[in-house]
Amino acid sequence: MSLQRVPLAAGRRHSLVVVDGGRVLAAGPPGAGECAVTGWSDVVAVAAGNVHTARNTGRSHSVGLRADGTVLAVGWNAHGQCDVTDWSQVVGFAAGWRRTLGVRADGTVLAAGRKDDGACDVGGWSGIVAVSAGDWHSVGLRSDGTVVATGMDTRGQGDVTGWSDVVGIAAGYLHTLGVREDGTVLACGDTAAGLAGARRWRGVAAVAAGSYHSLGLTQDGRVLAAGDDGHGQCSTQTWRDVVAIASGST
Repeated sequence: MSLQRVPLAAGRRHSLVVVDGGRVLAAGPPGAGECAVTGWSDVVAVAAGNVHTARNTGRSHSVGLRADGTVLAVGWNAHGQCDVTDWSQVVGFAAGWRRTLGVRADGTVLAAGRKDDGACDVGGWSGIVAVSAGDWHSVGLRSDGTVVATGMDTRGQGDVTGWSDVVGIAAGYLHTLGVREDGTVLACGDTAAGLAGARRWRGVAAVAAGSYHSLGLTQDGRVLAAGDDGHGQCSTQTWRDVVAIASGST
């Protein structure tokens, strides 16, 4: 099972993409500096902090993974979510509302940010190949295809104990998605995120989770969507030849 390094990311109000030479482009209002990525180089993947409500408008952060395994971060840092300058040997990562997660080459996980909701309690995880961060929970994919979760579980978004044969994960506001090796999708948490629809998907290669919607990238390059479409965030029916997906708040 190989790590997925996604070259694009969507936060609540900003978007990131890795371009030629490992440079990063950003679009959106500058807010707390989450779009200040002009000087980044040798970046191979990006992640964007997210938040599901308007109460933290402008408060977000951006994270970049460099080819040498070091990590860059800019933007809102009230909880220390950008304190990643000493990280090394990182091969995968994720950005949540108030935290950043990093997977190291040895399968252990690093966490920076808010500690009191349990979403940073990843010190005991091992054999991890990918992580994803919701608003208040964190999810890890093990090399054996099982999944672990920590943090708030108010809607069952952490109920991943029985999952197996998983090759990709995504954590939204109050839900979690997993894509299995056979292209089917597992889902738990808040039903408002379109979980019933996602469970019916077939031929899926990757998943992404917004606040109240779910996305699936099929093996033939189509994009499936389920859940809240109040802002047209699920209007992907005509998309074709897509190779990577990311989902922001709305």
